[in-house]
Amino acid sequence: MSFSLKSLTLGAAAVSVALLSGCATSSNVVAQNTAVAVSRITAYTSPSIGDDRSFGVAPATAYAATVDGDFALPAIPSDKIDPKYLRQRVVYDAGGYEEGTVVVDTGNRFLYVIERGGTAMRYGIGVGKAGFSWAGEAKIGDKQHWPRWFPPMEMIDRRDDLEKFRDGKGMDPGIDNPLGARALYLYQGNKDTLYRLHGSPEWRSIGTAASSGCIRLMNQDIIDLYERIPLGARVVVLQGSERLVDQDKPEPTKRRAKAS
Repeated sequence: MSFSLKSLTLGAAAVSVALLSGCATSSNVVAQNTAVAVSRITAYTSPSIGDDRSFGVAPATAYAATVDGDFALPAIPSDKIDPKYLRQRVVYDAGGYEEGTVVVDTGNRFLYVIERGGTAMRYGIGVGKAGFSWAGEAKIGDKQHWPRWFPPMEMIDRRDDLEKFRDGKGMDPGIDNPLGARALYLYQGNKDTLYRLHGSPEWRSIGTAASSGCIRLMNQDIIDLYERIPLGARVVVLQGSERLVDQDKPEPTKRRAKAS
């Protein structure tokens, strides 16, 4: 299978889409024979990940409640999520990407970290407005542990509940923060693209076209991804043909059922 990548351009229109999505934030800095395949894997991971090279869906314990820094992450009910969107090692031989490349397949709602030996670690993702705005390449230019969220002024102007963030201090890190437990910031050269891979407390949104944000993962998955890829890692975004509907259009009025 081959993919045609568009060159990523960061003109005013693309930046505007990212800003209006609510994803734009400050970074605070101005993945044959199974046995044979497993034996040949040299995972692109931090040593803290461990030596597990098994295939298949991560066990429920991977989504158990955990304390991470100063915050207690609740358990994610993995039995309520389509298994294909749970973290898992899979065979991946498309595209000829080098080990360590992050491939974001927005159309199918997957993110891959390419491993040696024709495999990849795959994560389910939710895709927001900004996630449908471009395709191309970037690199991980910054990584933040429990980041602050700085909603763009355009969003603050539309939502009274965000008025308190107009002071520029942003939302404190925490369980309800839209960026979740980790954020990875995509750069081209030294320029922030305003595109992020980030955590989310909204596990139900994984596998869907979410109403806002860039590329979101479950918090337990973004923590794993954060340790798996370093600064400077190559990121390739593949764009599907799907686009989000205009979220600002009013929904059609539902007809009231006739009384019997």
